[in-house]
Amino acid sequence: MKWDVIEVKPDLPLSLMVRFADGTSGKVRFEPSYFTGVFQPLKDQSLFQQVYVESGAVVWPGELDLAPDAMYQAIKKQGEWVLR
Repeated sequence: MKWDVIEVKPDLPLSLMVRFADGTSGKVRFEPSYFTGVFQPLKDQSLFQQVYVESGAVVWPGELDLAPDAMYQAIKKQGEWVLR
């Protein structure tokens, strides 16, 4: 699918650079307030940097992932996806 993520790189301190199957690329920016609940462990920069792509999604150890379709729509429209 066009929104399958094919590349992700951490862009410290709280961002990711992503590229999709159709060539679209952009930034995912996390505001500190996003790191609550299941995402709280990502406050640890060593864990945050362990990001990788699995089956077209951005994932981290511990079964944390981000929805690629919502990410794609925001990046296609605005160049970045801000998570608050």
